[in-house]
Amino acid sequence: MHQPVQWHQWGEEAFAEARGENKPILLDIGAVWCHWCHVMDRESYDDPAIAAIVNEHFVAVKVDRDERPDIDSRYQAAVQAVSGQGGWPLTAFLTPDGKPFYGGTYFPPDDGYGRPSFRRVLLSIANAYKEKHGDVVEQAAMVESAISQSESFAGRDGRISSAVITAIQESALKMFDPQHGGFGQAPKFPHPSALDLLIERYARTQEAAEELRSPRQPAVSTDSNRLRNVIVTTLEHMARGGVYDQLAGGFHRYSVDERWVVPHFEKMCYDNSELLKNYVHGYQATGEQFFADVARDIIRWMDEWLSNQERGGFYASQDADISMEDDGDYFTWTLEEAKAALTEEEATVAALHYDINEVGEMHHNPAKNVLYVRAPADEIARRMNLAPEKIQQLLNSAKRKMYAARLKRQAPYVDKTVYVAWNSLCVSAYLEAAKVLNLPQARRFALRSLDRVLSTAYRAREASGTLLHVLAYSDPDAEHREVPGMLEDYAFTALACLDAYETTSDVSYFRFAQSIVDAMVSRFFDATGGGFFDTEPDPKGKNLGVLATRRKPLQDSPTPAGNPMAAIALLRLHHLTGQADYRAKAEQTLETFAGVAEQFGIFAATYGIATLHFLESPIQVVILEADDESTADQLYATALAPFAFSKAVIRLKQNQAAAENLPPALAQTIPQLPAVREARSCAVLCSGSACQPPVFSADELRKQLRAVSSEQ
Repeated sequence: MHQPVQWHQWGEEAFAEARGENKPILLDIGAVWCHWCHVMDRESYDDPAIAAIVNEHFVAVKVDRDERPDIDSRYQAAVQAVSGQGGWPLTAFLTPDGKPFYGGTYFPPDDGYGRPSFRRVLLSIANAYKEKHGDVVEQAAMVESAISQSESFAGRDGRISSAVITAIQESALKMFDPQHGGFGQAPKFPHPSALDLLIERYARTQEAAEELRSPRQPAVSTDSNRLRNVIVTTLEHMARGGVYDQLAGGFHRYSVDERWVVPHFEKMCYDNSELLKNYVHGYQATGEQFFADVARDIIRWMDEWLSNQERGGFYASQDADISMEDDGDYFTWTLEEAKAALTEEEATVAALHYDINEVGEMHHNPAKNVLYVRAPADEIARRMNLAPEKIQQLLNSAKRKMYAARLKRQAPYVDKTVYVAWNSLCVSAYLEAAKVLNLPQARRFALRSLDRVLSTAYRAREASGTLLHVLAYSDPDAEHREVPGMLEDYAFTALACLDAYETTSDVSYFRFAQSIVDAMVSRFFDATGGGFFDTEPDPKGKNLGVLATRRKPLQDSPTPAGNPMAAIALLRLHHLTGQADYRAKAEQTLETFAGVAEQFGIFAATYGIATLHFLESPIQVVILEADDESTADQLYATALAPFAFSKAVIRLKQNQAAAENLPPALAQTIPQLPAVREARSCAVLCSGSACQPPVFSADELRKQLRAVSSEQ
């Protein structure tokens, strides 16, 4: 607001002004956490001379991509069609009716970086709009056509098959970096959905090996070894790299190098929620305690920095920097800064462990070091001829002191906006971690955060229920805006409610999930072509710009894609209700993309996970808790231990086993069990349409789980 540019919000007023004055629209799409958005703001939009050009020749519109992903996704497709690349800041030039005809990302104030200066771009576009108007209109029509073909799948075009899962797995294995972990080369992103799919495939091979193991038969196959190598190498290298905050916990957005050493320093709640699931699932599948430790550390950071502990709710992000000259200075260290915070012995050990030297990794300030694990404690112990316990003690002390010193620095801005979809991803991740790692505080906070969404952002009484996209803005004094929820808000929140039901056995969460899924189907489902659109059409037919273009998101980018997540919600609801229509709509959704999903490789990993949910018989384990609580605890821990997408574990106390306290499918079986009347703790395993006899010991339940898993 301080800038000399006359910015407009996205809305009819801005478009009316552009039409009335016959000016093109300059659309700037950025994000609070985006480093190059800040750079362009300060270099160009703060400059009175450039602002004068903008104000004279354009109607300027600024959009926050987190607040309006529907606008961003469509204009990203447009700019990619024009320039071959997208990203943020997104700088697009539109006709007065919002049709894009030219665009790019960052433009420097002067010619450089192989890019024309922003001043030259502005004047050239303004001149072309006046002198070559026909060409501009023709170009806009071509770009609009490209947008309409981007993720606008026209109808069912294939059969649902496990072949897509195999194809995604093979794509991941081909892209795997065996030296550093992860997929592809620099810049390197985590790809959490692909990791989760590989972890599940590995866990499945392990379960099969346990069931079939004999003295003459090897326990683990070559495929299993390959999968384990991908999982362990990737999770270990990420957590020991600079892409992980070695002092505070939590992951930065991605690594600019293939070794995971130098990150882009912004931190996003959704990256950390999905990676939290990876480390929990990695721990379940491999038994590596290190992965459980990383999961707890992610929660530590999110609790401290990215959550409203009093009211509930997960904040959106933390910036990378605090000024244009700063590139991660808050997170990085000179050797002198480390020495000033530590004793001589601590500094020696920390320098070896974190590779802190006089020359570091940061180009803007070569003295700055990114902290990453170069040498483990036992190696340092050998080099210094000290006991490993002593080295670990010094490292723990150094870590505490360096973090305390860092807290005295000016911290990058935390965007305290609470987005419903991202918040729900965090709720699901916390609930998963809380179950597996026995973290009651994480469980309580996740439920408080979900309750805040359901009480504040969900309007159950409105026609078919409505969900907002934004629960609360970072600035409490900001103008109040109600952004309608999009597909991912509904799908992610429905899944969070189902996770909350499985965690608590509180049937009200199941009812919320069903209500939200029903609203999602009513608002977004394409009854003709199958699948879900990302947004609702404007009821008055007044979609601005290219918002009338319908999209059916399939690719993970970087959050899980809306369509496969919607399908998973439908399938899980079908298992709890027995209603065939939920499964039918999930099937239609998956069929819509079945013919093309393989082409997207690891970017279709959530689609692969949804396909697993569809093809495999669900496994439900109901733990009935009577007076012998310790038996119920053992049965619950046994049921949770193996990782599988298709498995749901629900723990019921005696008074929750009545039909009125259960979803329809469970209400048909659980109240009839003799164990309910006998008041004995037991476990009931159901798979497909059949339930096993109740078992009363952890060993018996373990055998049942292995047998059922081997049949999948």
